[in-house]
Amino acid sequence: MTAQNNNLTLKILIGVLAALLLILGIFTYKFYNEEKREKAQLQQEKDLIESELGELITKYDSAIALNEVMDDHLLKEKQRVVMLLDSLKENEANVALIIKYRKQVGRLKKERERLFKLADSLTTANARLATDLDSTSVALTQRIILSDSLKTQNDKLAEIVERGSALTASNIKAEGVRVRNSGKITTTSRSSRAEKVRVCFTLSPNKLTEKGDKELFVQVINPENNLIGDKIAVNFDDAVLTYSGRNKIFYENDALDVCILVDAIDGELIKGSYVVNLFSGPRMISNTKFELK
Repeated sequence: MTAQNNNLTLKILIGVLAALLLILGIFTYKFYNEEKREKAQLQQEKDLIESELGELITKYDSAIALNEVMDDHLLKEKQRVVMLLDSLKENEANVALIIKYRKQVGRLKKERERLFKLADSLTTANARLATDLDSTSVALTQRIILSDSLKTQNDKLAEIVERGSALTASNIKAEGVRVRNSGKITTTSRSSRAEKVRVCFTLSPNKLTEKGDKELFVQVINPENNLIGDKIAVNFDDAVLTYSGRNKIFYENDALDVCILVDAIDGELIKGSYVVNLFSGPRMISNTKFELK
């Protein structure tokens, strides 16, 4: 009886142990699958955050290309996003990491919205000021106080005004001419008969240009790449330019036809193609070519 009891007890213990091992195996498998699923979810969340940061970088790149006024601010914020993305890639996904970076992504998105709204307001302001230039020669008295971008914006608008008020010319034409004793000027296409070069053009109307005396210059370069004419040297801020001839006119903001006669000495007017450059001060406003046979 004792041996039978012992055998029965041993069988019961073995059964209990087998049941416990089975339960332990089930729980271990379950925990393993849950941990695997949790890691996959964390990795998926990490990948999602990396994707959002990548999209932020792309949006900053596009905004930087379109908003010159705000490019310094946008570039600085973009660098913050790049550093955060690099840091995220170096760390293994876990709950604490995901929570930390999710908060930072939220803050970065809010900052992006703030900067983009500011950039949009600056773009709108620029467009409004550009429209106002049609009715006034100087529209820079408007003050737009938007952070430290004000000075940069005003500098850019001043450059626009300067370009918009510059003289322009059209219908430029150059030809060889002879001046008769009577003063009559006749054209010629032969180098042997030409005495001077006449350059004619039309100054375009421009309401932004200040009325008054304007001095216009021409360069006439012969086929041997030599400058012909009076060779007038004029000093500007950072350069000395030499011209073939000039004409001083009074400009009243309307279209104006102008001609400049360029003298030539013996041997300067030869057969071939000539290059003619027209200048308003140091700025070239038109050019053309002509030939003498």
